[in-house]
Amino acid sequence: MMGRDDVAVGVGGEGGILDYGTILPNGTTTAGGCRYRQAIPVGLEGRLDRDTNFGIRKAFLPQGSRRYSPFRQPTAQQVMIDKISAGPKITVIVIGAHTNFAIFLMNNPHLKKSVEHIYVMGGGVRSKNPTGCCPKNATPTCVPVQCGDPGVIHSGIPVTLVPLDATNTIPINQNFYEAFEKNQTTYEAQYCFKSLKMQHDNWFDDQFFASYFMWDSFTSGVAVSIMQNSHNSSHLENEFAEMEYMKIIVITSNEENERDGYTAEVTGPEAVRVLVATKAKPNEDVESPLNREFLKSFLEVLNSPQQTGKFNFTTQFPFYKEMIYKPDFGNTKLGKPVVFDMDMSAGDFLALLYLLKVPVEVIDLKAILVTPTGWANAATIDIIYDLLHMMGRDDIPLETAKMLRPSHMGVVDYWIRTMYGLARDLPRSPRRYTAENSVKYGAPRDTDNPELRQPLALEVWESVMKTLHPGSKVTILTNGPLTTLASIILLENNTCSLIQDVYIVGGHISRSENDKGNVFSIPSSEYAEFNMFLDPLAAKTLFDSSLNITLIPLGIQHRVSSFPKILKRLRSTKKTTPEALFARRLLSRLYRLQQLHHTYHHMGTFLGKLLGAVLLDGDSHLSQSFKLKHIKVFADDIESRDGEILIYQNQGKLVKVLDKVNPKAFYELFAERFSDSKQSAVLASFEEQKKIVAATAKSN
Repeated sequence: MMGRDDVAVGVGGEGGILDYGTILPNGTTTAGGCRYRQAIPVGLEGRLDRDTNFGIRKAFLPQGSRRYSPFRQPTAQQVMIDKISAGPKITVIVIGAHTNFAIFLMNNPHLKKSVEHIYVMGGGVRSKNPTGCCPKNATPTCVPVQCGDPGVIHSGIPVTLVPLDATNTIPINQNFYEAFEKNQTTYEAQYCFKSLKMQHDNWFDDQFFASYFMWDSFTSGVAVSIMQNSHNSSHLENEFAEMEYMKIIVITSNEENERDGYTAEVTGPEAVRVLVATKAKPNEDVESPLNREFLKSFLEVLNSPQQTGKFNFTTQFPFYKEMIYKPDFGNTKLGKPVVFDMDMSAGDFLALLYLLKVPVEVIDLKAILVTPTGWANAATIDIIYDLLHMMGRDDIPLETAKMLRPSHMGVVDYWIRTMYGLARDLPRSPRRYTAENSVKYGAPRDTDNPELRQPLALEVWESVMKTLHPGSKVTILTNGPLTTLASIILLENNTCSLIQDVYIVGGHISRSENDKGNVFSIPSSEYAEFNMFLDPLAAKTLFDSSLNITLIPLGIQHRVSSFPKILKRLRSTKKTTPEALFARRLLSRLYRLQQLHHTYHHMGTFLGKLLGAVLLDGDSHLSQSFKLKHIKVFADDIESRDGEILIYQNQGKLVKVLDKVNPKAFYELFAERFSDSKQSAVLASFEEQKKIVAATAKSN
């Protein structure tokens, strides 16, 4: 949007720093108790809203040519090494957790001399502000960006700190909000105000203007003011903030969350002399409705015609029109009603496509429920909307739920969120996640477009129940943790009577001491499978219910996890479809990644996730056989045991467990379904979508 495709972007490449300074290698987990990923809620008003920017990101921003791609995307460490070593001396502004830059300094001490100054947003030297989104047992002066990695402050490089002391003095007040609303002459101003307004409209109480402060943007202003006036020997003179030198330390107690990140003012030899912003300066123009000098400058700069944005999505593609594709089944007798509960792994996306390829006379896919687990960020639901749009199924409702257990998945998050770099190729759906909300459904106030509100699980479930014919029951296929389904069962007393069968792709039945589970991010959890581990209480709820359950455990999934075999079968089909080509590209990329790096060793797991969808297919001839087993799920809040499946002789839930399957038949059926021209994609890709739009505009 800003015409700056020259700016390097580094993603990940940090494994975290343990309590005693050990730097973890690039990996799939996070480290430290007080980190954004652990501290910020995962659902609505949390990570889901933040990572989609309330849904505004996809609705407004143009679609650039650069994208994330595994092994092609430079890591944060690579970018810092390249740019800082290239010279001249560089300035660093840190407005998030310090992990990336702290690791850089620890691994590259010889490059410290190439860093001129560090500006840091975070901490609270003299502030009495509450902990915000830090854990409840964190120190009162803890701010999330200060927790954990203190090496930046103590690096010996000159530091300017913009803590809560200063940011508490520059709230977003009503005068600024109204002035901003009237002053949006650039794309960047429009995007920023849309974001601010959605935050305002979704605020949990009526105290937004007393509770929402300038944080990162104020830090940028303080930094720019110092850099622009670098000829002035005194850094104490700043356009936007009163500045003061203080001697501080960042405490690392090595006791989880108790005092880590405490920004303390001290006088001892361990103290670091830091320039600290203490207060936002008042506006010199006493006639202005804006009470802070920075608020005035912020609106002026954001609306400046210099270095302004080039376009948003609608001006980038002026002939683009949002079209809804819904099938007309006419008098077709629809098949088994199915609800798919997924967690957005790569295997789940392919399972969804498979269900959409099965003739509607066999499977009538009624709805999709999404549980945002550690496999993926909840923002990935936009990819599901795009897949449905590609297949002409904009009629299928989609719901997202909250996650109960915090995620431990680091880089896996943006692998899945970008579909390993392939998400940008999908046609663009007019449906997307949005934080739009309505008083009718319990929101504090209506947003601008409450009709676009994302439905909740129970609402989607109720809508599905209303579409069932009298006496009909629904079959549920769940590929993720059982959070959403357990919530529905607990809320609705008669739910079990409306469910024909539940197919659970998950769980691990260990046959020996060496037959381990797949929770690779938690070393102490040896025998659990991810879906059970991430919400063992939900699993217990299901296995304590009266539901008819078919379990497709990890062991049987492993028998259909050969990339070479499934790819060979896909490539050997005489016919092809857009969805078959997409599946082949995705599977080829997963296989290639598995071969390239140990981080991707688990890629075969995603093939096993397809087994439930194939098993539901009425034409499935997998030579499958089942065994009945009495099952209980361990759910006693012991991390090393939670999610383990225990087998008993006469206790627990009697469950039908898939015991045998023909892998060759599985690969053949998968390839045949995807290559079938029936129920095929209506749009192959975003590129095709653009061509159709352009051709339509030209003909008109």
